[in-house]
Amino acid sequence: MPYEEAHKLQHLLMKEKKNGNEEDYLLTLEHPHTYTIGVSGSEENLLVNSDYLKANGIAVQHIGRGGDITYHGPGQLVAYPILDLDHFVKDLHRYLRDLEEVLLLTVKQFGVSAGREKGLTGIWVDDEKLASIGIRMSKWITIHGTALNVSTDLRLFDNIIPCGIKDKRVTSMSKILGYTIDIEDVTPVYVNSFSKVFGIDRVEKKSNEFLIGSRIYTQKVENRNALKAEIS
Repeated sequence: MPYEEAHKLQHLLMKEKKNGNEEDYLLTLEHPHTYTIGVSGSEENLLVNSDYLKANGIAVQHIGRGGDITYHGPGQLVAYPILDLDHFVKDLHRYLRDLEEVLLLTVKQFGVSAGREKGLTGIWVDDEKLASIGIRMSKWITIHGTALNVSTDLRLFDNIIPCGIKDKRVTSMSKILGYTIDIEDVTPVYVNSFSKVFGIDRVEKKSNEFLIGSRIYTQKVENRNALKAEIS
């Protein structure tokens, strides 16, 4: 899903929740090549010019999440929880740690031993970042989320200073394990890990395009044109 479309969808769902919709949402998807720059980010950390971006079909989006610049693209599992933390724990730092725990549990199922880095968000293998986190919250409703490098082309990170951290590298599950991991195999593991960490009892899997509900169930969007019209 194009980043801009997913961004609009998150804001639509946040607006609905502010207007009384009690459901919580977890969107799992992949983006085409996109660099996103957060509210504390700087274009100085984007190391290529507009001609390069255009020639290689890479979009740049300035967005309202925390953090600096990062890359989204094929082979990266992106998850956007749109949650009312009134239903969980109203603690921003606890929420960040819980998102990290979801990621740690997910990669552990594939034999990847990752951990946290003091003073930084995301999960790490040695000094290399395996997954990033960037969130925004309004009235305890969350948007944005996590990005896990499953089989991501890591060369795209060479065009930026990821998260504005100059002395750290980026890695992927496939690089660590030495063979290609299919993102379709990782998605249900992530959902189950999310369910466990956030204390959700039931998961119903029908498709993995959208995962919706405070009990988390899945709903396939049959008409993408209708969705695009709604969020335009």
